[in-house]
Amino acid sequence: MNIEMKRNLIGKLSLMIAGLAMVFSFTSCSQETAPKPEKPRIIITCDPELDDLNSLIRFLLHATDFRIEGLIYASSQYHWSGDGKGTKWFVDGREYTRHGLNMGPMESYRWAKDERFIHEAVEAYEQVYPNLKVHHPDYPTPEYLKSKIRYGNVEFDGDISKDTPGSELIKSVILDDVPGPLFITAWGGGSTIARALKVIQDNNENTPGWPALKKKISDKVILSLSGDQDDTYANYMKPNWPDIAVLQSGGAGVGLAYNVQASVKPEYAYYYEPEWVEENILSKGPMGAMFRVWGDGKQMVEGDIFDYFHLSGYTVDELKAMGYIVWTPPHKKNSWLAEGDTHTFLNLLDNGLRAHEDQNYGGWSGRKRGAPPAGEFGFGRRGRDEAMPDNFLPAAQNELAARFRWSVTPNYEGANHHPVITAPLSLSAKPGEKVNIKATVTDPDKDTVAIKWWPFKVGTYDGDIQIENTSSASTSLVVPNEAKSGETIHLILEAQDNGSPALTRYHRVIITVV
Repeated sequence: MNIEMKRNLIGKLSLMIAGLAMVFSFTSCSQETAPKPEKPRIIITCDPELDDLNSLIRFLLHATDFRIEGLIYASSQYHWSGDGKGTKWFVDGREYTRHGLNMGPMESYRWAKDERFIHEAVEAYEQVYPNLKVHHPDYPTPEYLKSKIRYGNVEFDGDISKDTPGSELIKSVILDDVPGPLFITAWGGGSTIARALKVIQDNNENTPGWPALKKKISDKVILSLSGDQDDTYANYMKPNWPDIAVLQSGGAGVGLAYNVQASVKPEYAYYYEPEWVEENILSKGPMGAMFRVWGDGKQMVEGDIFDYFHLSGYTVDELKAMGYIVWTPPHKKNSWLAEGDTHTFLNLLDNGLRAHEDQNYGGWSGRKRGAPPAGEFGFGRRGRDEAMPDNFLPAAQNELAARFRWSVTPNYEGANHHPVITAPLSLSAKPGEKVNIKATVTDPDKDTVAIKWWPFKVGTYDGDIQIENTSSASTSLVVPNEAKSGETIHLILEAQDNGSPALTRYHRVIITVV
């Protein structure tokens, strides 16, 4: 075994030992240290919009956190390929009839010949996979990811009339007997998902077992939608599958969409500036080179009048004079552009917040806050959620930067890695009872780690919580006397190292009042 292999083995053993070194104490309350939940199963469906590509790159860098069941090309009202037979398609009210346009029925719309952006992203991942594997053992092989790529219902906007390799894959996973939820995202339209569900319905709804099968599927599937971009949720999925849950989120201060620069807090503007993007993304190998930024000279489809993002240094009026439909203002060359669909999986990441376990828990992408407004899907009640911290953005962006660095760093010592927290997952205590919690916090790189305990006011007890020793791994609190039996209190232990970039991990402890 050479020196480099020994170093990697030592790093992995350190993580395993830290994971086993769980220490906790309590007064008379009971506790639970359940095993870590299974990684979320997920299917990604996306259309060839540049922000989908960027979200896909982040997703692949976080592939350690998921059981990936599908990477599927989708259509939407903004992108569809046509059938290659000269068939023309038109849906009234789409963007090609707005902005003073009257483009009429077309054979395809904003879809490159031989489109393969998912394949290209996985091929870039393949180039850096040996480096990624050094820093985290759970990265799936490129061969595995390639085996999950399919083309879905891409021919026309909202067309669910045909089976496709993508819809067949989704159907097979929906019908399998693997326990646990199945998250299915729609970064574009939902037609491929709708087709899979429709075939299941058509084949089974007149059989005696249909009620049980429909309930099983409705309990299993969770849709994570980036809007309803081809109306298939409103027209088919919601009327026919009303009990399938829709993952709700609200961004929670992790702004990644187009023109986020206009609304970001001044102290966080740095994370969208060319200097940060160049240092942490563009300079970081094949995956960084794929990431779309302002003024990068690329277009998803050559000549697309809606895609002026490859240009820089032009005013809005100059872009319009060049024939572009300017729907969001331009920014400096190499500025942050967009990850418009990342919110669909941010709450599923293994950052310790456990947001995927319950939509009310909250995480980097917010939480469920009542039913979505009419016509909106996947967001829930709008406006500031006072329970959500407003400092999740640096943690999320530093996480991205660290993983880009992993992709170009062949030795473990050359990059930063997350702190490791071990503590109880849940406790129970009576009103007035003092609860003592002792966690262990270690860092595989021997970095200094800053610790902070804070109450996450997403539990059913909505009063104030006083935490002692908030900057120590050992802490305590007294359950308020007015707390009622059955109410829950959520505490978060946040650990941030002083590495470069600084990385943050969380641990959620849920106290149930008895």
